[in-house]
Amino acid sequence: MRYHTIVCRLGSGDTAKVVPLRSDTLVTDVSFVDGDRRLSYGLGDTLDHLAKLGIAPSEKAVDLVLLAAAVTAADTRISRATESQDLWTREIDVHVPVLDVELWTSFAPLIGRTLNFLTGDHWRVVFRPRPDGFEGLVPCPTMLRRVNSDCVCLFSGGLDSFIGAIDLLQDGKRPMLVSHYWDGITSSRQTHCADALGRHFLRRPFDHLRARIGFPNGLVAGSRGEDTLRARSFLFFAVAAMTADAIGGDMVVHVPENGLISLNVPIEPSRLGALSTRTTHPWYMARVCELLSGLGLTVRLHNGYRFKTKGMMAKECGAKDLLAAEAMHTMSCSSPGKARYAKNKADRTPKHCGYCVPCLIRRAAIIEAFGADATPYQVASLTGQVLNTAKAEGNHVRGFQVAFARMKRKPGRVRFDIHRPGPLVDHPDDLADYERVYLEGMREVERLLEGVRAWPT
Repeated sequence: MRYHTIVCRLGSGDTAKVVPLRSDTLVTDVSFVDGDRRLSYGLGDTLDHLAKLGIAPSEKAVDLVLLAAAVTAADTRISRATESQDLWTREIDVHVPVLDVELWTSFAPLIGRTLNFLTGDHWRVVFRPRPDGFEGLVPCPTMLRRVNSDCVCLFSGGLDSFIGAIDLLQDGKRPMLVSHYWDGITSSRQTHCADALGRHFLRRPFDHLRARIGFPNGLVAGSRGEDTLRARSFLFFAVAAMTADAIGGDMVVHVPENGLISLNVPIEPSRLGALSTRTTHPWYMARVCELLSGLGLTVRLHNGYRFKTKGMMAKECGAKDLLAAEAMHTMSCSSPGKARYAKNKADRTPKHCGYCVPCLIRRAAIIEAFGADATPYQVASLTGQVLNTAKAEGNHVRGFQVAFARMKRKPGRVRFDIHRPGPLVDHPDDLADYERVYLEGMREVERLLEGVRAWPT
């Protein structure tokens, strides 16, 4: 393994001496400013989009996004396979220039704990002053203000975020949709879903901020890219918070995510660490809210679906006709790009695999709501064959089946299982609701898998 240090630089003139926390670390300098003194890697484009809407965030909010981008650079370009001590856990330090060093340094321990929980790595963050001439990174608005949004909604292109946007618009809200993408698959789904919303809600126009922020391969010498992307929600939340800050006032950032996925109780012990994401876990979201409040940003994250299963979200959607027509165009799969490995060329178009955990929960939800699912899947039928548990196509199915059997054998374990992914200490009065949504969500998937056979072949 190797220790890594990512040093965020603001242009070629940023030559301040940065002393690594370890002498045996590999230091990677990443310049976040292009030749025009403009933020690069998509950050400048995002700020320009806000300027064209006639709004501008605070420098503090930009520092948050700069931190999140530096974390993303490390998370996506430092390989777990070659750089970790156990094929998973990496040791990463990040140095970021900010406007108020004292304020940010006071929150460095909180940020480290939050990132450790989110990604399963060991993070340390260090802050230093911005170099001279970079006291202002926010471009002035280029148009008169034309935004009348009263909230922000994360819009990933997935089924949950599509339902969340529908419900807000149906309820008369004026959300600013915020998307983050890097690959073309995600981008096309976000665009399609936003266009569908625009056609359906013609009299309720909304704005859509699409942030393409990412980093090229080879950024870190000797390390290939990393596709687990556990820190992606930190960047997503940061961009949404910056957008809310630019709009102004006390703002809510809606995080539409069903309770089963939000809790993400591992279906088997081996999934607790490496294979269990925590992108919207209640403890993690509470820590991000703590950071936002401490920084003085009047923004809070809110998941209004934390006690609903994905099936409940679909069945109770405010515009079921729209959802029924467009659900197949949303993207929930954990890695739709794996279709490129299909033997038949005709099957290599990126699509839902149909057998990963998010796909199984999605299939169950759509069938709960509509009785049938028109989404094209790599594995179209779960019952037409014996799924091989030695391969991905059957592994997660069998994992669920084992979990169902364990729950029936020891039903009292559920009240303890909901705490396995992370603490719920911020919500002591909600434990019964979390237990209920976990049970109901698992029952949805159990109904989907009735008659499905999976074993080693």
